Amino acid sequence: MSQADASTTFERLHPKVQRWIWRQGWQELRDIQELAIPALIESDSDLIIAAATASGKTEAAFLPIVSRLGWAEMKPGEGFGALYISPLRALINDQFGRLESLCDEMEIPVFKWHGDVPASVKARARKKPEGIVLITPESLEALLMRSGLEGPRFFSKLSHIVIDELHAFMDAPRGKQLQSLLNRIERMAGRRIPRVGLSATLADMRIAAGFLRPLDSSNVKILQSASSGQGLKLQLRGYIEPAKPSKHKIEQDDETEGGTASAIPAICEHLFETLRGSRNLIFAGSRKMVEIVSAKLTDICERTGVPGEFLTHHGSLSRAYREEAERRMKDERLPASIVCTTTLELGIDIGNIESVAQIGAGHTVSGMRQRLGRSGRRPGQEAIFRVYTIEEELLENIHPTDALRPDTIQAIAMIELMFKRWNEPPNTKRLHLSTLMHQILALICQHGGITAQQAWALLIESKIFPNVDKPLFIQLLKRMGDSEVKLLEQASDGTLLLGAEGERITASFDFYAVFETPEEYRVMHGGRELGRLPMVLPYQEGNLLIFGGRYWRVLQVDLSHREILVEKGKGGIPPKFGGEGGPQSDIVVAEMRRIYEDIAIPRYLDKNAIDLLHQARRTFTQYELASRYVIQREDSFLLFPWLGSAGQRTLQLALMTQGLNANSQSTAISVEKCEKHELKKALAKIADSGAINAEELAKFLPEKIIDKFDHFLDPDLQTRNFASVSLDTSKTIETTNFLLKDI
Repeated sequence: MSQADASTTFERLHPKVQRWIWRQGWQELRDIQELAIPALIESDSDLIIAAATASGKTEAAFLPIVSRLGWAEMKPGEGFGALYISPLRALINDQFGRLESLCDEMEIPVFKWHGDVPASVKARARKKPEGIVLITPESLEALLMRSGLEGPRFFSKLSHIVIDELHAFMDAPRGKQLQSLLNRIERMAGRRIPRVGLSATLADMRIAAGFLRPLDSSNVKILQSASSGQGLKLQLRGYIEPAKPSKHKIEQDDETEGGTASAIPAICEHLFETLRGSRNLIFAGSRKMVEIVSAKLTDICERTGVPGEFLTHHGSLSRAYREEAERRMKDERLPASIVCTTTLELGIDIGNIESVAQIGAGHTVSGMRQRLGRSGRRPGQEAIFRVYTIEEELLENIHPTDALRPDTIQAIAMIELMFKRWNEPPNTKRLHLSTLMHQILALICQHGGITAQQAWALLIESKIFPNVDKPLFIQLLKRMGDSEVKLLEQASDGTLLLGAEGERITASFDFYAVFETPEEYRVMHGGRELGRLPMVLPYQEGNLLIFGGRYWRVLQVDLSHREILVEKGKGGIPPKFGGEGGPQSDIVVAEMRRIYEDIAIPRYLDKNAIDLLHQARRTFTQYELASRYVIQREDSFLLFPWLGSAGQRTLQLALMTQGLNANSQSTAISVEKCEKHELKKALAKIADSGAINAEELAKFLPEKIIDKFDHFLDPDLQTRNFASVSLDTSKTIETTNFLLKDI
């Protein structure tokens, strides 16, 4: 390690940690490690470590933390030394090997703790708590609920709590649960425990600091890597899906998600020709599209007589199936490419990846950045990123929103925002009432009962649920204790206890997760579990399906054991896994509009994508959308508010409350069978209202259940919760005035 001698931070590490670094053959410490080591050794401040994927963030945190644990010389069994909290079991499995290697030198035990870890391992750690525990929020919840009285013994000696992939928790239900868990651990320990957040894609560092330490965000230190990262080779390739007769198109839509019967085979041919013989990740979007692409790539391999090297990876496949794909990718002697969803977006080690491909624009800029960071990890190696977009054939009767080539323009917009280092900010206005109910029940289980004042202090005064005021909190507690709901009961001294329904749901293993776990059937072949399918469709004997990138025929559906027995088949359609995706941001839509108005041609577009960009700009010019916001088409109108998903949905609902038939279509709202004077009158009423009440708009929707326990809420609470998640009134009046002037 030639440059280590000149590194003052290296000298601050424990001698055994220094020895481990030498054995790894490192030539130098990364810049983020040089920054983090003194910060964590010399101080007990909370810390955010922000650096690109594969920049050494995990080591930046644990080299100094393990050094401190080594110097502390804790007695075996007197308590865990550090917690590492991850959103993914697979990431824990991956980090376990890395930390175990480091900690072996120090004789510090390392424990994995999640649903796939044997109970005997967890029991051993509970009996003799020591070392470092790598755990998911759900397993940490189970530990606190089941062993609440032992909490001080487990956590009183904690040196640090490390939260990996911090952005994955930000303002999500699991993030609220995590904040509550951290607060509960500190209450057990009787002291503040330094928190360390790791991430590559944080949008606003101050918001991130507020998430990490809600009551003292100003004292959170933020370390950011100055490294410019690797070079980049980028291409966006455009594909046209030929038009089909409507009836046939509907049938194809059923089979190939979006009618991409011709474009997807063409994309797969290019993927095969380009990626064959190398090591790559292919992000196909939804689990359904992963299955389609995997199967077609396998077909090409069989047709050309090439050994199969395209693997499948998504959350519905069994752990053994996914780990088999991961092991194959780590064996650099063999070529392999994995077709996947976001399961491989985070930092799971799958060896050296030569390139990343993505089908479609994707859902978020931060996700695109995470994916890009999976390739080009070796010194001197460039990252290679290919994006494939699909648009409908440009015929005379094509809808204007399709002629605007939205998938291609959105992909360009997201790439440009990625270049500008922009990421989506979290929605800090969410109420999170489902997770709040979950945490009230969890606290009762942990302590055997709590008072309303204790729950208020632990969950609301702590700023974990900052948007819930006292009247709303009281309303929620009353609802939970309602005779129809029975989640809570109140003892004569005011203590809150579990009601009959509360007892039932907290006794279930599914309770520990704040997200919904749908009813699933195991897919079995030859005694081996291939994975699990949600029972969205009633599978029957003889059905043909694609699963794990292979074709299967259903032999039997065993209702009693919830199993689907399959044998190898020929042909099939992918299962329906349920909804996936995410909302567009206002900034992404604004960038799309800028691209329509611009004349520059990005250098990373192929010829077809350039043609699609020209077509989009011609359409934009044809309809004068640089200055117009409304297009009339016979007895209907297209409104272009240029808002993100939440803002556009708000305007759509506002129009619906005025009696108009309004529907979202890409970046536009269509108003069907409407006269100009009717539209003008409706817009004028919205503009003159002075302010838009999101909750009044939300009442207009029949279905407002979003999160796991929303069904326990009464209609009023459901409405308030939905409005906080899915609507944005901040630009409704301003946008309505723009639309009104254009009629």
